[in-house]
Amino acid sequence: MRDPKERLRDILDAIANIERYAVRGRQAFETDELIQNWFVRHLQIIGEAAYGLPKELRDQRSDIPWTDIIGMRHILVHDYFVVDVNIVWDAIERDLPDLKSKIEGMLRALETKS
Repeated sequence: MRDPKERLRDILDAIANIERYAVRGRQAFETDELIQNWFVRHLQIIGEAAYGLPKELRDQRSDIPWTDIIGMRHILVHDYFVVDVNIVWDAIERDLPDLKSKIEGMLRALETKS
């Protein structure tokens, strides 16, 4: 079983993988199916890693919308035929930078405790 630090690193790695292609902009995202699938896959990883974090740890950071993150993963996996690329792009552009800084802070706090 992966420990919380590994799961937080999984989230940060997935964000980094998204960032690598997000710099190409919205038009590249909208016109390139491979980039769309890349983003969706890494959003799934973020949701899965978030789901795997201990509830006690998630509860310590109520400022992070865990339910939304995990819920998005469920939609991307189970309702893939209704995925709206506008919602995916908005999540990447609007939500990922803030999530990244919060996850980095959580990881630093856990590493300091060890």
